[in-house]
Amino acid sequence: MLYDQGYYSGTISIRLDGREAAAIAPMDAPGTVRRVEIRVDSGPIFRFSRAEIAPLAPDTTLPGDFRSGAVAKSGLIVDAATTAVSAWRDEGNAKAKVTAQSIVADHRAETIDAGIRLEPGPLAYFGQLQMSGNQRLRSKRLAEIAGYPTGKRFTPDRLDEVRARLRRTGIFSSVALTEAETLRDGNLLDADLAVVEAKRRRLGFGAEISSSDGLTLSGYWLHRNLFGGGERLRLDAEVAGIGGSTGGIDYSLGARLDRPATFTPDTSAFLESALTQKHEEDYDQRGFTFGFGLSHIFNERLSGEAALQYEWSQITDSSGRDIFRQISLPVSATWDNRDVAADATRGYYGMLEVMPFVGLGGTGSGARLEGDFRAYRGFGANDRFVLAGRAQIGGVFGPSLADTPRDYLFYSGGGGTVRGQPYQSLGVSVLEGGTLHTGGTRFLGFSAEARTMVTEKIGIVAFYDTGFVSADSFTSGGAWHSGAGLGLRYKTPIGPIRLDIAGPVNGDTSDGAQIYLGIGQAF
Repeated sequence: MLYDQGYYSGTISIRLDGREAAAIAPMDAPGTVRRVEIRVDSGPIFRFSRAEIAPLAPDTTLPGDFRSGAVAKSGLIVDAATTAVSAWRDEGNAKAKVTAQSIVADHRAETIDAGIRLEPGPLAYFGQLQMSGNQRLRSKRLAEIAGYPTGKRFTPDRLDEVRARLRRTGIFSSVALTEAETLRDGNLLDADLAVVEAKRRRLGFGAEISSSDGLTLSGYWLHRNLFGGGERLRLDAEVAGIGGSTGGIDYSLGARLDRPATFTPDTSAFLESALTQKHEEDYDQRGFTFGFGLSHIFNERLSGEAALQYEWSQITDSSGRDIFRQISLPVSATWDNRDVAADATRGYYGMLEVMPFVGLGGTGSGARLEGDFRAYRGFGANDRFVLAGRAQIGGVFGPSLADTPRDYLFYSGGGGTVRGQPYQSLGVSVLEGGTLHTGGTRFLGFSAEARTMVTEKIGIVAFYDTGFVSADSFTSGGAWHSGAGLGLRYKTPIGPIRLDIAGPVNGDTSDGAQIYLGIGQAF
């Protein structure tokens, strides 16, 4: 502790009932000790007379206080050596190391002379990957998923990418990637990969309740490594609107099969399909979707996905029954650098999807745009106070309102848009043999939250939400509504339990206070 603060002449005295412990003979130890005194004399502070590390990699930035005249904290010497070695590794010198060091304390001058010598070693390239531990997963597929960059110049980041690819598959409960102690053939770095496969099957459940929307129950069944090539099959089921005051009970059943490392180690191929039956306030819908596509991880923050889908839906409302059929090409990108997805205190999240679609039969053709953007900023010790903001945008361009698939249209109201307003309560009204309430082709939504932790586990939230829906314009011809309220949060290992109570602020779509209960922050 003294060395870490720059004190190298410190002395410690321990006295037992007034006697110096070091002066007590072993055979003269007292039978009892009533008082123990420990005195620490830190002595003078030492400063660097020399602080030198060589040779350094280009553009190496050492700790600023590792310099002549600065307080000679021992931790600075360790940090400087670690930084210098890491800089050489970043340049591709995988086996850079400290080969000599001279650290001399001059107690008369109260100085530290620190000199460290590095050996960068040769520029290294990735060699071969030795694998072990895989049982059901084929070794060829393990190598493809890992994507060990044989033949490329060494960087630590590439090793981190290999680890990240393996972990995000969900196949393994443990991944250990270890560099070889020495270079092979002078400049080739081999590595050992040891994995432990996780249990192949997994079940999950979720629940959320709202005073107007009712109870939503969801669950999934997951099978990892279905055919021995890392494939993942997931079946999802949801029942929504149980006991709700709007619409009826909705049902959905979906399946998705993902195959990692298709074309590249960071690209996955997938097949997906879904069956839905909805009983909304304004219409009933039966639908079917089938599609296939690719998802790609560009880096730890940016990912993208593209698919080709066929969609069929039957809509029944006050104007009669309609069939919509279309082929769509949804393309999306997601940026996410939040610290914790379920309870973020800092960072940003952004999702943008553009979906061109071609209608079949009487269905219109055009494009659908949807965006969701969030920002978080924490303040105080351990980010006790957090300000969070969200902006949403949606639009359908091309077809008329009547020729647009009903589930492509936008509503506002409910837990995902404006709390304090009933679910999907804000849409547009059109004349079609009478007044028909439907969704709009333009949508804007904004939310703000102020979150405060009262104790380590309990927090309170104040929030305000507002939403806009229009038939054909972002600036005119539509309507706004908003809601505000207070919430309670209780932290758990899987995310905070959320209880929100909200009421209307403006707009004519509300019928009283709304209550929302779920897991995870509202956004």
